[in-house]
Amino acid sequence: MKNTIYMIGAGPGDPELITLKGKRLIDEADVIIYAGSLVNPKVLEGHKENAQIHNSASMTLDEVIEVMEQGIAAGKKVVRVHTGDPSIYGAIREQMDRLEALDIPYEVVPGVSSFVASAAALKKEFTLPEVSQTVICTRLEGRTPVPEREQLELLASHRTSMAIFLSVQMIEEVIDRLLTHYPATTPIAIVQRATWEDQKIVMGTLEDIAEKVADAGITKQAQILVGDFLGDRYALSKLYDPSFSHEFRKASR
Repeated sequence: MKNTIYMIGAGPGDPELITLKGKRLIDEADVIIYAGSLVNPKVLEGHKENAQIHNSASMTLDEVIEVMEQGIAAGKKVVRVHTGDPSIYGAIREQMDRLEALDIPYEVVPGVSSFVASAAALKKEFTLPEVSQTVICTRLEGRTPVPEREQLELLASHRTSMAIFLSVQMIEEVIDRLLTHYPATTPIAIVQRATWEDQKIVMGTLEDIAEKVADAGITKQAQILVGDFLGDRYALSKLYDPSFSHEFRKASR
């Protein structure tokens, strides 16, 4: 029986934010392929002394699959380490499809995404009662296109809590598109390298954030969070309301 390949989400940066399962699998691995341009190398500390380590930043898809296939053929334990959670902008579907074609079993181990790590850094909640109960994760088109129906100005029409990936280098265009529906006074936060030691946070409104981002010199590796969830007005949750009954608690009279 072939060994299983593990696709592991390494978390946003802080090496303690990888899951226990993910860390154990890395420490047990004979072959480690990691996204070196984004994954904190500290998550690899504790690996086997003789483990083969490959930085996929300089590899093609074919080269990544070849390393996986050779490792499995040799009876080795192989892990593929992605930043954040691999299901979000992780480009793992193409890897999984290739593994299925090769009849190589695999498992995905989820991780903490940078958008939730950014909310934690800001001490904010995306889903505030009577403010927003929806979170949109998106990006501007760059070399990777975005479907026409997912253009930022269309998504902005819902005025939900929004996390915008991979777009801070185009902050002025992001703001222009958001302003088609969000008021200019809408709060917005930029979190660069959330949970890393050099984490940087810039907060403002749609009116002034572009200038603040330029002054801070932030051009990459940053989350853009926008919406009224960043403000201070919201309703209290029914979950802990003494007048509200649910399966585990009867309402007070």
